[in-house]
Amino acid sequence: MQTDEVLSLLKDVAEQVINPRFRALADGEIHEKRPGDLVTDADREAEVLITAALVAAYPDAVVLGEETFAGDPALMDRYAVAEHAFTVDPVDGTKNFVHGSKDHAVMVSETVAGEAVRAWIWQPQHEVGYVAERGSGTWRHDADGTVRLTVPDRADAHLRGRTSRRAWIGQSLAGLEPMTLTWVSCGIDYPKLVEGEADYILYASAAPWDHVPGSLLLTEAGGLLGTTEGVAYSPRDTAPPGLVAAGSPTAYDHVCRALASSAHLP
Repeated sequence: MQTDEVLSLLKDVAEQVINPRFRALADGEIHEKRPGDLVTDADREAEVLITAALVAAYPDAVVLGEETFAGDPALMDRYAVAEHAFTVDPVDGTKNFVHGSKDHAVMVSETVAGEAVRAWIWQPQHEVGYVAERGSGTWRHDADGTVRLTVPDRADAHLRGRTSRRAWIGQSLAGLEPMTLTWVSCGIDYPKLVEGEADYILYASAAPWDHVPGSLLLTEAGGLLGTTEGVAYSPRDTAPPGLVAAGSPTAYDHVCRALASSAHLP
């Protein structure tokens, strides 16, 4: 599938099964995979449609969907060694979606030999898409047209940090400003970082469907995603110790040094 065809697929699927349920979910359409871990019929139906289209186009590829993985944990092992694979997050930010927040997204990434080569994020309520291709940059698509994005380099003591872990909110890293909460959706977080609305984001966990799309968006725009131990992120690392997404390599290094010299985060 051509790159623009995949973005169109995400738009079409959102229009078909996600948007009609936004702020209109029935009680029977909301479920728990685990206590506090929500999934909706929109998540499940969107993943089925996206996966079917990808499998039809690439029958030999492994498609790692968040909801499929919930019922087939061995899928992660197949993804980790696949020569060609896709990740699918049908509604990233499900809690936001359930609570009526516009901050949710549909995300897909493509990997070859364990490296991210294409990534797509569609924010259906904001009507904005983000696309990245290895070696070709990161692009925003909206009603005003298509714009290539680069992240400004801000490597100083006033770096603005956010975190998805609520226990870390308000914590300062070696003199950096206290961290605030992210937008609670990687499909919103990474574009916000690329657009310069934060300088770094600290994550405690890292499922591939959450972070592979954003990793390519960020690196193609000039940023960097790596572990809290200073190692570059790999889409095949399915359980890194924690991640730092930063607007530039120098900002990443600054945050990693601050982490190393800070007291243990709660």
